[in-house]
Amino acid sequence: QVQLVESGGGLVQAGGSLRLSCAASGSIFSINAMGWYRQAPGKQRELVADITSGGSTNYADSVKGRFTISRDNAKNTVYLQMNSLKPDDTATYYCNAYARPHTLLYPVSRYWGQGTQVTVSS
Repeated sequence: QVQLVESGGGLVQAGGSLRLSCAASGSIFSINAMGWYRQAPGKQRELVADITSGGSTNYADSVKGRFTISRDNAKNTVYLQMNSLKPDDTATYYCNAYARPHTLLYPVSRYWGQGTQVTVSS
């Protein structure tokens, strides 16, 4: 199938920056949209940003102008550059991808990474 592995989380002071990466591996036929979600303690998981295979992007209002999503299709990798971080950005960040494994005979399915913690101190 398809595995997603995130990296780049950590502890940063308010106003700082972090760059998250998510690499897809496994038996991949194609990847459609990829994106980042986050979940803070006691809250529902929410979309942060996503990007189509053609490069069209979509952002949550709370991160517009501060976060930038990008992808390298040759590397099956999606990135999230996070600038001007705020304590409210503290959460576990999850990578998401809609991908077709193996061959055209298989359906597109949704895959999740294991999550990476981002903590922003005030």
